[in-house]
Amino acid sequence: MPVERRTILFSGRVQGVGFRYTAVQLSAGLRLAGTVRNLDDGDVELIAEGESGEIDTLVERLREHFGTFIRTIQQNRSRALGLPPGMHVAY
Repeated sequence: MPVERRTILFSGRVQGVGFRYTAVQLSAGLRLAGTVRNLDDGDVELIAEGESGEIDTLVERLREHFGTFIRTIQQNRSRALGLPPGMHVAY
């Protein structure tokens, strides 16, 4: 399967609820690379590179865990740049 890059914006009450650290934990066992960070507007940005199905799995895990806190999820696909392995919190 080809590797893709996806920039995912989560809006709602997604800051101050452990979203970033939980995203890193929920990515365990998935072959993903990327970062997750808080944005100044209150959203959380997750950049993930990997197979489409692996990224979908992470998004679904986050939706299940934080469903009542997430208002919208916007996803943009692009060509992977080759990030270092693993998901990391960015500041």
